[in-house]
Amino acid sequence: MSKSDVGTRGVVTVRSVALGLLLMPVVVYWLIEMEMVRYTHPTLVHPLSNVVFVLFWLLALNRAIRVARPAAQLRRSELLTVYLMLGVLSSLCTHDMLEILVTLLAYPFRFATVENQWRELIFPHLPPWLVVADPAIGEGLYEGESSLFVKEHLFAWAGPYAWWTTFVLCLFFVLLCVNTFIRRQWIEHERLSYPIIQLPLEMTRPGSGFFRNPLMWAGFGLASLISIVNLLNSIYPEVPMVPVKRQDVHRALGLTNIGSVRVAFYPFAVGMSFLIPLELLFSCWAFYWLYKLEIWMGHGFGFNQLAGYPFGDQQGFGAYMAILAFVLWTARGHLAGVARAIARGPTPDEREEAMPYRVAVVGFIGAMLYLLLFSARAGMSLWVFPLFFGIYFALGTMIARMRAELGFIVHDLHNIDPQGVLVDAFGTRRLGPRNLTMFAIYNFFNRAYRAHPAPAQLEAFKFAERAQIRTRHFVYVILIATVAGTVVTFTMVTNHFYHHGADTGYYGPWSLGFGRGLYGQLERWLSFPTETDGVAVGFMGVGFFMGSAMMLIRTRFLWWPLHPLGYAMANSWGMFNLWCPLFVAWALKFTILRHGGLRAYRRAVPFFLGLALGDYILGYTWSMGSVLLNRTLYQFWP
Repeated sequence: MSKSDVGTRGVVTVRSVALGLLLMPVVVYWLIEMEMVRYTHPTLVHPLSNVVFVLFWLLALNRAIRVARPAAQLRRSELLTVYLMLGVLSSLCTHDMLEILVTLLAYPFRFATVENQWRELIFPHLPPWLVVADPAIGEGLYEGESSLFVKEHLFAWAGPYAWWTTFVLCLFFVLLCVNTFIRRQWIEHERLSYPIIQLPLEMTRPGSGFFRNPLMWAGFGLASLISIVNLLNSIYPEVPMVPVKRQDVHRALGLTNIGSVRVAFYPFAVGMSFLIPLELLFSCWAFYWLYKLEIWMGHGFGFNQLAGYPFGDQQGFGAYMAILAFVLWTARGHLAGVARAIARGPTPDEREEAMPYRVAVVGFIGAMLYLLLFSARAGMSLWVFPLFFGIYFALGTMIARMRAELGFIVHDLHNIDPQGVLVDAFGTRRLGPRNLTMFAIYNFFNRAYRAHPAPAQLEAFKFAERAQIRTRHFVYVILIATVAGTVVTFTMVTNHFYHHGADTGYYGPWSLGFGRGLYGQLERWLSFPTETDGVAVGFMGVGFFMGSAMMLIRTRFLWWPLHPLGYAMANSWGMFNLWCPLFVAWALKFTILRHGGLRAYRRAVPFFLGLALGDYILGYTWSMGSVLLNRTLYQFWP
């Protein structure tokens, strides 16, 4: 495809921003029902199924408007603006962000007992201006039949939520500044493929013929047929189901001492994975099985007796840092040019950047200073702050790179996070109770990174390039969506808890599960102090060495088939669930390229995009039906 898909420059309009804002409460409500009440997680897979669903029906509505009143139809830039705003919202109202934070602020004051000794262990270290300590305020939150919109409740929550809103805004703004520095290198110089955004781009591209392509509808129809059959099975169990969802087969296959082996054939996963580069597809499933071999060998040689073996999280962290170091080294020329532009003043090229480089530097420093003051007041030590947030932003940049280059639909880094790295490196005794308490609270934006905002921001810049929209306009949209999305999420999630009660059984495990897990871990940290884990730190070094070695080999030998990203992700939740769809996509893509060449591959792409789109649209329709009928219908993921 050409660099741009349209002939005229698009603009961000007031009505598109207003439409995005109007849709936010609707989207948040459905996300609460899907992720907190039931067990479909739209925000954990990319492209976001809930946002693609909205875009699909906006396009259908737009077609009707085009017939009735052509001048009133939404332009492509407006559709992408709404898509971007709802994407930012979904990176906030998610199991890996604010849905966690809401459940943490009142939890310890509700569940402190004589046995767990939280009053003595935890209460003295909780920052009172960031939590809701009054048990009377928390009573309605957990027991229900109340409302946030009661004077006492509003006053109690307003202060903490105001502080947390400023924190989230600064966190997102720092990521925007970092992405400004690397945008040109990745989008214009390296021209990374950004596989994740191909579906919304094709859906909105004028004259693309996407919705007139019979192969697209063939893929859509196949996914829809599977989804309809499985819907019928969820209502009438006597109807046979099509087994596309994950199943553990290691016992059935007689595989021992390798842990769980999940087989799945999610249509959307096969469809979107078809766009991933072939060598990366191969690396993903190959390293998954090499990781299983490592576990099996550990049992054979007795290494499994070593607590933490095979230290997959530590190896993954080291590998991610090695890849990031190589990526930054490759970009050194561009980054040197950025530094010169900052020192000498703006250049004409900066007009297409998200913001002038000098503004980005000042914004980065200002936002980081606010995060420092916020964290220090809350209890984090000054020496811990740069380490904690340095790791967070490094991982965020690495995830953005992963999405831009690999396009893997689930990028979860469970247990690969700043708090885990620092606890391994320094031990809980040296870190002390106040830092550990902040680690527990800050876990709300460090849980797994499956909805991390950094890659979504960079993809917005790629949208702008392809649709000829000024990147700077999308920066304003991101900031508006961040503030509005934070306020809407805080308000609606909290009010939902007050209405139904977080401790009444209405919700799934996570209305209480996050608090139970995080404060329980904090209790163990404080009760049983640890020292530096030298073995864990050593395996971080092993991961860094392996990642560095593979990156160097790739630069020397073009035939080398293994990418270190596959090694880094080998033990992740996403790989455990999706290695099989990745294998299927690899086998199909390899066969098509081998026997039909690049032309056949390009002709096949609409079929696989249709496969993903059909699974998304039908699957999300059943999810909406679950809410409307108050019963669990077929959940297409996970």
